[in-house]
Amino acid sequence: MAGIGVQLNRIFDKHTVTSSLYGIGFSFVNTIAPMLVVIGCLLAMYEVLGFDTVGYLERETFSSSILYIFIFSLLTTSPFNSVLSKFQTDRIYEQRYEDIRPCIYVGTLTNLTLSSLVAIPFYIYAVLVSHLPVYYVFTTYMGYLGLTLTFSTMIYNSILKQYKKITMYFIYSMVVTFLLSLFFYFLLGFSITYSMLLALTIGFLLIASMEIANVLQYFPTNSRRYRDVLHYYRVYWKLIASNFLYTIGLFIHNFVYWAQPWHLVVRDTYVSNQSYDMASCIAMFTNISASVLFISRVEMHFHDRYKDYIEAVIGGKLDSIEKTKKRMFRGLSSQLLSLTHLQFIVSVVVYLVAMVILPITGFAGMIMEIYPQLAIGYFLSFLMYSEMLFLYYFDDLTGAVINGVIFAGISLVGSIISSRLPAIWYGLGFTAASFSAFTFSYFRLRWIEKNLDSHVFCRGTVLKQVHWDMPDSEVYNINKTKIKAKA
Repeated sequence: MAGIGVQLNRIFDKHTVTSSLYGIGFSFVNTIAPMLVVIGCLLAMYEVLGFDTVGYLERETFSSSILYIFIFSLLTTSPFNSVLSKFQTDRIYEQRYEDIRPCIYVGTLTNLTLSSLVAIPFYIYAVLVSHLPVYYVFTTYMGYLGLTLTFSTMIYNSILKQYKKITMYFIYSMVVTFLLSLFFYFLLGFSITYSMLLALTIGFLLIASMEIANVLQYFPTNSRRYRDVLHYYRVYWKLIASNFLYTIGLFIHNFVYWAQPWHLVVRDTYVSNQSYDMASCIAMFTNISASVLFISRVEMHFHDRYKDYIEAVIGGKLDSIEKTKKRMFRGLSSQLLSLTHLQFIVSVVVYLVAMVILPITGFAGMIMEIYPQLAIGYFLSFLMYSEMLFLYYFDDLTGAVINGVIFAGISLVGSIISSRLPAIWYGLGFTAASFSAFTFSYFRLRWIEKNLDSHVFCRGTVLKQVHWDMPDSEVYNINKTKIKAKA
């Protein structure tokens, strides 16, 4: 993300209307555009292929399949991606480029292994219980693995600052996906839903293939030091835990409502809660601009101040260290406050527009009752995630884990409690979790500010730690020296 911030600094430093518009567009394209491209492709296929003419059972089976693919691919890739990102960043900094390929190979294998361990039992159950054709279930499984690979390989390309390429890969692949869906339906005679599913599966695998090919061309050599990557898994287990807990916290409130009596069960296999899930989706999009605002207004300013502080620590005077530290935290506080103000304004405007337009387009009833509370929850969760990234900046992995435990734990318990309340309060558990984690992260950052000196200067080691036999404790023996001298 810091790479985007550096490029945005160069754009916004021109201080013109054109450069400002270009900077906003640049940050938009490199953050949320890939997701919107996939959504646009789905909507285009819905319209052209006539998805609304499909029978209810077949339509809900397809929708549930896509829902599960997206949610569980995010969950199974979240534990390892943060550690793999750190490993690649460290090796690039050390100029040990030959270690990147082992990182890619081990990361791909671990992601696919975990994803398969979760998916295979479920899809075997789906074949036995739902009586879906084996080819349909297998295609769904491959689509799930394709999206898993897409999410995991995006990390490597993002570190190389290949943001535009990532977006273009999504655009190219979704164009191919759309054309393939037409080919499968109109020329081969496949059903509408299977044409869409098979085309999406090929599209996801195509994105992943292009991403892997792009990053491998930058690192042609292979050190074959695969154990180093596994060592990072063991050393930075807190990074794995914190990222997974944050991701599970985003979805665990949905799982709670999937277990409610008024849930939807498709083919005795896929469980969901359409009203709550749709309200969650709309609430997330209401606040999705926080990703753009965070990068364009926070990281592009904070990164330079963080860099100045590190350079002062390495070779500056005490006075310089103190000044750069105060400047860094002043910038952090002001940018977080600015982000909160701007995102609040954007969210309120989008919320008001949604309250007017959505009922006209058919979104009404329970969806619109649940939506307001969840909109507040996602507003706080995006702000909380910004704070959690700053905890990563300061290597406070313990604080990040506690933040994840608070977020996921309160989201689970709070959602169970709020599910007994009227529909307007269904999102209260998630809102409470976001607010609690946001508050903890804020005070944790204040604690880091007060204790940063001990964190930087007292936790390191002067000598590199190694594991081998202890050397002889005798350093110098005067008697042996005298004997050698006489001889």
